[in-house]
Amino acid sequence: MIYCGIDWAERTHDVALVDDSGQLLAKRHITDDAVGYKILLDLLAEYGDTEESPIPVAIETSRGLLVAVLRTGKRQVFAINPMAAARYRDRHSVSRKKSDPGDALVLANVLRTDMHAHRPLANDSDLARAVAVLARAQQDATWNRQQLSNQLRSLLREYYPAALAAVESWKNGLCRSEAHEILKLAPTPTTAARLTRTQLQAALKRAGRQRGIAADAERLREVFRADWAHQPELVEVALGKQMLALLIQLEAACSAADNLAEAVEEAFPQHPDAEIILSFPGLGTQLGARVIAEIGDDRQRFADARGLKAYAGASPITRASGKKSSVTRRWVKNDRLNHAGYLWAFSAITASPGAKAHYRRPRDNHADWHAAAQRNLFNRMIGQLYHCLQHNERFDELAAFPTPPSVAETAAA
Repeated sequence: MIYCGIDWAERTHDVALVDDSGQLLAKRHITDDAVGYKILLDLLAEYGDTEESPIPVAIETSRGLLVAVLRTGKRQVFAINPMAAARYRDRHSVSRKKSDPGDALVLANVLRTDMHAHRPLANDSDLARAVAVLARAQQDATWNRQQLSNQLRSLLREYYPAALAAVESWKNGLCRSEAHEILKLAPTPTTAARLTRTQLQAALKRAGRQRGIAADAERLREVFRADWAHQPELVEVALGKQMLALLIQLEAACSAADNLAEAVEEAFPQHPDAEIILSFPGLGTQLGARVIAEIGDDRQRFADARGLKAYAGASPITRASGKKSSVTRRWVKNDRLNHAGYLWAFSAITASPGAKAHYRRPRDNHADWHAAAQRNLFNRMIGQLYHCLQHNERFDELAAFPTPPSVAETAAA
């Protein structure tokens, strides 16, 4: 058996091949381009890599062109956590010496000694991987939009509270195109106070508003002409220029989030698992796409529902030593899936009577706080999702949350 380890970098990679005894068979320094990839594949073929019996590869990343090239065919690619690789390095040397060729050798030996303790990259379909790219990008764009919105809100509080009062009644306030048009028209409170009804109505129309324009323009005019505190004139003008620069970034983030959301809306329903995922209460297209982006569609990825729950950070973890024992939440988890699970459970409470009863039970008994009860609900529902995906079944409210015997007896009486 031959094992391959690759220490990857931005422009070059170090490759090491070892046999069952740990003997170094070959090492190469390749470039990160088509020529380097060909050298790597030729090296693997030279030492017995075939379609029927490919050489397993260990590398410290799960993304990039190099990984895409290695994943062709039936080859197993193991993405080793860099922290775990660092611990393996200490097994071979205590002097703390480190080199890229040495790290490649360490990764190859990880597979030689402990391949059973690591899992290869999931064999997800191309459509699932494409949905994952879009869903993660949309999630990042949403977080970026919120961050920029918070920065803009903080800046406006310093010199332009009238703008915050003007957009307060609008959903998504500063992220709306109406707010952007008004802020571009009046970057300071002094210029806002001089705006006419006609100018305000024109700004709302440019933002795409078609109804309630006159009433909103009158409301905005009253807000801007109210008595507000002001910064010194020169400072106010400077802050206005800073706000316009930040507004450009926020507009780009809003546009990116909307465009990526449309792409997810188009791609996710095409996946065969979409019908099952969307049958669960609290899961819409965007949130369902985030779920499948993290769990994939490889049915062999998780050995059982417990593995998926641990991966999502939904199940608790026990720490016991001597006479001390504690049960706490998981800190090592897939953060994206855990965040999606928080939103999922929050929505399911109002969308499913069974989910609401499951959440309320520990809350009414004062056994759990809100976050713990919500995490417990996520733990229950992601286990149900695992079952439905494995058996190709849609969500069934009665099967998922059967009526407790005490409640059924009370209803019958």
